[in-house]
Amino acid sequence: MEPITGLSIVIIVAILFFLILFFYFIPINLYITAYFSGVKVKIMKDLMGMRFRKVPPVIIIRSLITASKAGLQLDTSKLEAHYLAGGDVIKVVKALISANKANLDLDFERAAAIDLAGRDVLEAVKMSVIPKVIQTPVVTAVAKDGIQLKALARITVRANIDRLVGGAGEATILARVGEGIVSTIGSSDSHKNVLENPDSISKVVLQKGLDSGTAFEILSIDIADVDVGTNIGAILQTDQAEADLKVARAKAEERRAAAVAAEQENKAEIARMRSKVIEAEAEVPLAIAEAFRSGNLGIMDYYNIKNIQADTDMRESISKPNDTSKDKNGGK
Repeated sequence: MEPITGLSIVIIVAILFFLILFFYFIPINLYITAYFSGVKVKIMKDLMGMRFRKVPPVIIIRSLITASKAGLQLDTSKLEAHYLAGGDVIKVVKALISANKANLDLDFERAAAIDLAGRDVLEAVKMSVIPKVIQTPVVTAVAKDGIQLKALARITVRANIDRLVGGAGEATILARVGEGIVSTIGSSDSHKNVLENPDSISKVVLQKGLDSGTAFEILSIDIADVDVGTNIGAILQTDQAEADLKVARAKAEERRAAAVAAEQENKAEIARMRSKVIEAEAEVPLAIAEAFRSGNLGIMDYYNIKNIQADTDMRESISKPNDTSKDKNGGK
């Protein structure tokens, strides 16, 4: 037995490296699987070319096999282009198969566009076959009689494949339905009418065409529950009455303050007048003295003045019997 030389080891390593590289660039197992599945692929152009184009052959070949078994003929180059554009090839193929089985008009270009637009094309196809039920949050509205109502609705929608690209989503549907419920309840004369016929809300809302411009078609709107809330009208009236009462109190306080100010001003005016009277009375003795000195007033005239003043004081004391009795008691 000849010993293994260094050259032999190099040759063996080179052969192994070549085999690994060959089977990496040319996945023979995928070619065999595709051949027996009835899918025609070329080793050099398709399998090796995918490796150089950075496209996983497993995804493309298995998608072609799945589509072929479902009776669909897809182009390899379109699948590669969709993968390179960032799309989900497997999901698109599954959506095409589901649409074909459900007799929906969906081709590869539209499915790829829906997928690249960020929507789940497989879920959209399922919603086209089996409608989806969306439940709204609790919608609060007030009827004309001031009673608050809380409504809960369930919306049955079906995906509209023609409007999936560029159409509004579920949030728009919920917002429009909520707005329709609020406007319908708000236009009702009484909350009792809504409680008696809750289906009138769904009928009015459905007539508004709320699914226009969206990616869905509204099949039905069902009012699941309607509860009576608070009496908003009574609360508003109570708040208005409290506000009016505060305004009235403020105006009354303003009038009281004005009256007090006027009274203080009158007292000040009376005090000023009294001071002037006292000042005038203080000048009387001076005037009498001056009259004596100038000879304009005689002694008899002075006595007559004193008598008149004493007579006036006596009459004033007689006209005030209470004050007189108080003085007598006080003297005792």
